This record gives sequence, C-alpha cells and structure tokens, in this order.
Amino acid sequence: MTDLNQYIDNHKDRFLSELFTLLKSPSISADSAFNQDVLDSAALIKQALASAGCQHVEICDTPGYPVVYGEILKNPELPTVLVYGHYDVQPADPIDLWDSPPFDPIIKKTATHPGGAIFARGACDDKGQVFMHIKALEYMVKNDELPCNVKFMIEGEEEIGSPSLEWYVKNNHEKLSNDCILISDTGMISNSQPSITTGLRGLAYMEVSLTGPNRDLHSGLYGGAVANPINILSQMIAQLTDENNRITIPGFYDHIDVLPQEERDELAKAPFSLQAYKDALDLNDVHGEKGYSTNERNSIRPSLDVNGIWGGYLGQGAKTVIPSKAHAKISMRLVPGQDHTRIATLFTEHMKALAPSSVKIEVTAHHGGHPYVTPTNNIGYQAAKRAYQTTFGVPAIPQRSGGSIPIVSLFERELKSKSILMGFGLDSDAIHSPNEHFGVFNFLKGIETIPWFYKYFTELSNSTI
Repeated sequence: MTDLNQYIDNHKDRFLSELFTLLKSPSISADSAFNQDVLDSAALIKQALASAGCQHVEICDTPGYPVVYGEILKNPELPTVLVYGHYDVQPADPIDLWDSPPFDPIIKKTATHPGGAIFARGACDDKGQVFMHIKALEYMVKNDELPCNVKFMIEGEEEIGSPSLEWYVKNNHEKLSNDCILISDTGMISNSQPSITTGLRGLAYMEVSLTGPNRDLHSGLYGGAVANPINILSQMIAQLTDENNRITIPGFYDHIDVLPQEERDELAKAPFSLQAYKDALDLNDVHGEKGYSTNERNSIRPSLDVNGIWGGYLGQGAKTVIPSKAHAKISMRLVPGQDHTRIATLFTEHMKALAPSSVKIEVTAHHGGHPYVTPTNNIGYQAAKRAYQTTFGVPAIPQRSGGSIPIVSLFERELKSKSILMGFGLDSDAIHSPNEHFGVFNFLKGIETIPWFYKYFTELSNSTI
C-alpha cells in the first residue's frame, strides 16, 4: 500500500477529532429520550461516508431508526464487500461509576493501552470500529488503492436487537448484494496477538414479572401469611441452574452441537492466563459449568444470567413492606444447534411451572438471535488472516466469541454470503460497562489493516474465477 502508514500518521489527529464528534452524540437506541441524538449520529455517519469518497450515500427509513447506506461501485466485474456496523450505543448507566463523562470523550493512558485509550460510550462498541472502516476507505479512495466495490450498511438499532434490520434487508436484496460481509463489532486476543472471530453465541432475552397481593403490604401484619413476590422470584431463579452450574430448563440442551475434542484443543491454543483473568476482574475464583475451561464456558457453551432484578422499596433507609410485584430480566447465550425462539418458549413454560399459585406470573420475550459459525476455509477468512499477518507480523488465531450479533445469521439467510468478523477491541475495553474505551493503537491499527483485507480479498477472488 502506497504510503499507508504515512497517511495514517499525517491524519491521525484529524481522525481522532472527527471520531470524538461522533462519540459526543448520546445515540442510545433503548431510550426514547435520545431519539434526536440517534438521528444526529446517523447524519454524522452519512457526512463521514460522503467525505471519505462514497459515490452515493443515503439515510434509509425503516420502521425504527434509519440505516445509513453508502457505496462505491467501481466495476460490476469486481468483487463487492458489504461493511456492516452500528451507530447506536448502550445506555451509560450507572453514570456515577464513570471516571469521566461518558459522552465527553477523552484519551487516557492505561496499563493495557500505554499509548492511550479513548474513553467514551461507543468508543469500541461500535462507533470507533465503524470509523476505522470509513477512514480506511478515505485512504484507499484518495490514493487510488481501492481494488473492489464497497457498500456500507450502518444501522441504529443493534443494541436493542436490530428489530428493523430484517425488514430493511428483505426489502433491499439487490442493493445489498455482495460477495462478503465485513464486520468489526468484536475483539481480538491482545495488541500483540490478533485473532479472528469464527463463532458467535445466540441470544434469548426474557423478562419475568410476578404479582402477589394487589398492593404493597405491611410486613409485620402480613409477613408469613401471603406470598412475597421477591422471595419467590429469587427461589425460582435459584432453580434455573444445578450444583454443576448446568441450566435446568427441560430440553435446553437438546440439539446442541458438541465440539469434538480436537476442535476444543485447537481453541485452547489461544494464549490465556487464568490468574490474569481473575486479577483483572478482582475475582478470588471463576465460576461456571463443570467440565469446561473458562474460555469454553464463555464461548462454546450456553449460559444464563440475571441482568437485572427489582421490586419493593429501594430508597434510603427502611420501609417494612411486602411488595406487590417483583421483576427480573434474564438473558441466555446460545450455541449452535439452539434456536432462540424455541429456547424462549422452553424458558416461559419452565418459569410458569416453577411459579406457585400464590403469585401471578407474566413472561415476556424481548429480542433474540441465532448462533453463528463461519468456516475458516473461505476466501474472506483467508483474506483477513493475511491482512493481520501483514500488519501485526504474526498469524491471527481463530477464536469463538461469547457475544452475540443476531443479524449475522440473518445476513447469511437473506443475502447468501458469509460474514468475516475482524474486530480490533480487547476484552478489557469495558464495552456495555462504565469507562468503555478503545485503544488509540487499536483504532489506528484497524485503519492500517482493513485496506490489506480488500487487497487480499480481491486477489483471492480473482484467482478463483
């Protein structure tokens, strides 16, 4: 690539300044109070794509928040890469746990990022990683290094399960036609050891509500005589796993694709320090399903977690009540072989069976998505592997991720193409948590690596024709 590193060095301050402008917009799709901020972020993405050299850019209406679409179509004979990302972000709560304001980006040095990291909500997930692709495109266009056709599809609802994206994809098959989908919404092992995500867990997200008495009651006058919904919900949740930390929902493990030992051995080659893992999280010990390692528990095995639980009096001091209602939000990460709609049904049936007649129960299924595995023998994966080798100087390791990107399986079903997951974040970057950050090194290394992907993907595509 002609002067790629020099171009990045010359423009890195501008790149960061433009990214900061995007990060200042609190595009929280889960909260309607931020509707205008989400739309403002879409406008900023459109402007950035146009400035980078896209021939056509538009903000496309959907039943929800819009999709920003851009393209450069050089030649119909050339391969086409579709870049997917999202401009919406998670809520910043709890705000008091942030060391700096979540929407006032700042660069600070850390032990993991001695060259500095960008602290802001969305820095890593996913505005910073989307912006890498836009700046990589800018370099390729301005230096006449773009070897193929490129399309961008950047949505605003990923953090709420992409409810409108299926509608958009189904109505735009021809516009979105491609030979490969490139996504940077994942991470890598470390700044010295790149990895390519070859699998994602699926997701079933549920909410459970119990109602006991028709109002909050005095716990002295009624305690021991009527059901306490919080007590009962806690007991029900405790029964969802057994002494070996296996999930007890009947039928939950049916149809799971169990990885053969040779594949488990291959995944185990990724460098991992259990002690460093515990130290980073301030843990005395790890916890999970018996018979599996920590890295297997959070990638190739399913899980169940309570994401929030509430009810009763939460104010300062004491208030002796038996609450009328109790609520919990529970997510289940799924692995290949599990269908999120079936799991949601099994969960609902099981919770209703666990609930005693002294309470009323309501179970609501929120968003979900299927697991995904990409083969390592396709052209996209091989191009990504070569790109990492070129810029990092070491081979990338295939790695299963515990996270979920529900729309990846949708892309394969509707667009008939594979997704390549080239992430540049680290597990320690606190995505979805207070003090989310993204290393400056990682941001710039992504801009450096992405053009090489295009080069190798085009070469490999041409060699197979």
